[in-house]
Parts: sequence; C-alpha cells; structure tokens
Amino acid sequence: MFPKNRKNIVPFFLAFIILASFGLGIWLGRTQVVCEVCQPQKVDFSLFWSAWQVIQDKFVNKDKLNNQEMIYGAISGMIKSLKDPYTIFLEPTYAKRFSEDVKGSFEGVGMEIGIRKEQLQIVSPLEGSPAQKAGLRAGDKILKVNGTSTADMTVDEAVNLIRGPKGTEVTLTIGRKDWDEPRDIKIVRAIIDVPSLKWELKEGDIAYIKLYQFSENASNDFRKAAIEILGSGAKKIILDLRNNPGGYLEVAQDIAGWFLENGQVVTIEDFGGKQKQEIFRAQGSANLLPYKLVVLINEGSASGSEILAGALRDNRGIKLIGEASFGKGSVQEMEKLKDGSSLKVTIAKWLTPSGESITDKGLAPDIKVEITEKDYQDGKDPQLEKAIEIVNNLE
Repeated sequence: MFPKNRKNIVPFFLAFIILASFGLGIWLGRTQVVCEVCQPQKVDFSLFWSAWQVIQDKFVNKDKLNNQEMIYGAISGMIKSLKDPYTIFLEPTYAKRFSEDVKGSFEGVGMEIGIRKEQLQIVSPLEGSPAQKAGLRAGDKILKVNGTSTADMTVDEAVNLIRGPKGTEVTLTIGRKDWDEPRDIKIVRAIIDVPSLKWELKEGDIAYIKLYQFSENASNDFRKAAIEILGSGAKKIILDLRNNPGGYLEVAQDIAGWFLENGQVVTIEDFGGKQKQEIFRAQGSANLLPYKLVVLINEGSASGSEILAGALRDNRGIKLIGEASFGKGSVQEMEKLKDGSSLKVTIAKWLTPSGESITDKGLAPDIKVEITEKDYQDGKDPQLEKAIEIVNNLE
C-alpha cells in the first residue's frame, strides 16, 4: 500500500536507496578491497583484511598483538615470496646501518655475506679483518649466529646479528665442504678499515695487483698504483680480484678505463624490458692496455669484480683463472618509506658486454684451478702460480 501523498514517494525511495547503498558499501569495503593503482591487474586485498580481523578477534594473547610489527611482518612476507635475496625490507633501526659497508670504517667481524641456493654463506672475508684472521673463507656456509639458526634469515637480519661493538664476541657455526661436520668459530669484533689495493713486482716484470674492494678510495689508489707500474719496468699484469665483494659501479668503470679503449662497453644495465637498457662505457687513458694481462677470480669475486672481469674477457679476450665467481649480478635501489624504514628492491641486472647475465651463475674461469685444504695449510697458492705461468707465456 503506497502513501496517500504521492509526492513523498520519490524522497522516500531515494532515502531507501542511499541507506541501502551505504550499507552495501560498508559490506563491500570489508569483503573486497581492490588496489586501483595495481594496474593493469587489479588486486583484491580482502583476504589480507579478513585474516587481519580474525587475528584481532580470536588470537588468545591479546597483549602480544603489535599492529606495527604485524605490518612489518606482512611486508617482509610479501618480499620473501619474490625469492630474491637482494630485495629486502629494512625496519627503521636496520635502515640506518645500511650505508656503512662501502663508506670507511665500521665495527664488526669484516666480511661480505650473501645468500646462494637459499643458504647464507660468506662471499668474502675482508683483508686484515677478524673474520680473515679467524680462518673464514669465501664459500663457507653460516649455519648459526650465536646459536640462532640462519634458515630463512635475510642477509640484513644476519648482518645485524653478526655486527656489534668492538671487543665483543660472536660465535658463528660454519660449514665447509672439506669438513665432516660444522664447527663453532668465535670471533672478537673490531673496527674494520679495509685497504682498497696493494701491488708488487713479481719475477722482475710482472705487476701483481691485489684489488680488495671497489671502495670510495679505490679509484685514486688505483691511479697512484698505475702511475707507479708505468714507471716500474713491468711488462705484464696479474689483476687479482679474488675475494673482492664489489662496491661502487663507478669505481669499477673507472678502473676498467685503464685497461680498455675509450668507449668500449664495461657493462649493460638491463631493466627486464621496463625501460631502455643503459650502457656503461670505459672512460679513461687506457694506459695499461698494452700490457699482457690475466685475471684471477674465485667464488668470493662478486658484483663489481664480476663486472670488471667480464668486461676484460669480452672486450680483450683476457683469460680468467681460478674458480667460478659468486654471481651477484643485480642492481638494487633504496626507497625510503615514511616511518624511517626502507625497501631495497632489485630494479635491474648487470650484463657483460656480450649480453651474458652474471646473476646466480657467475663467471666461469677459462682455466680452472682449485685451492685445496692442504694448499691452505701449506701456504701455497696454485691459482697465482698458474697465473704467473700463463702471463709469462702470452704472445
């Protein structure tokens, strides 16, 4: 039965529609939250909010609910699903420490670590560091830190457990392929201040350059060394990139300019089709180009080391001697978030001048030479011995 005053029908009907729409909107908001910016494919977040509400309503220990930690955990879980060990979420306290590695000194044990085949391992102990003095080596697996398992642990979570004030102690449970079982190794933390390089003459006319890292000072240090080498009477060069974990791309590019013709490709930054590739070219004097050259690599050679070694191999056919490199061929960009946390995300991959991806597989040596446990104990270096032999026989 309709109201007698038919003029009230429209307002009454509109009011009903508005109330119904409002109620429906609330229901839809709780059941289907769609991300409009996630184009071209819309993403439904209703499952996340449903799970969130169940936890809020039913979790038994209400005093343990920390909404901020739950958000951080959700972000970390989302990133872990990418299965990229270099894309990570850093909570505010962790984000502050991130830039220390390639900027002068810091306190800790002095080693570069990474994840390979889902296992935390040592990329390289840094020169003169407590880690090196304790006998740790590239390729060692870090199974525990102070008794805490590293399974499913990110690199930055491990770094924050291993680092600490100088004079304090950390215990690492280490696995090594030559050991029957893991061993606990105690290391006293110290101030880490790593040199960039050293060089010396071997056999009268071989300039042996040991490049430890591509740090802020490495370009200037290499320029000084190159000037000394040019006046030394050396005719051959062995460039040792073993246990060099990398550093700044610009430094690797600058050093490449001493060995390559101006304009030759050093590396290619590939963005997976999202934007045009960026090509980095040699820019320098090429004063070391006439020298006979070989390069030493091992599983501790990563990132900038792999870029430089790949550039010398692809452009000049330089022989790589030793063992396969680590395979850190990706580019990360740091995005600061509003609460002081940060997101380090892989945005591109490094390719060698020939277009080969370094990621995960690394560079294979042209001449494979391994160092055995007995070689370490006897203080022998068969890789360097082979490099001397090869460079002496180059035409």
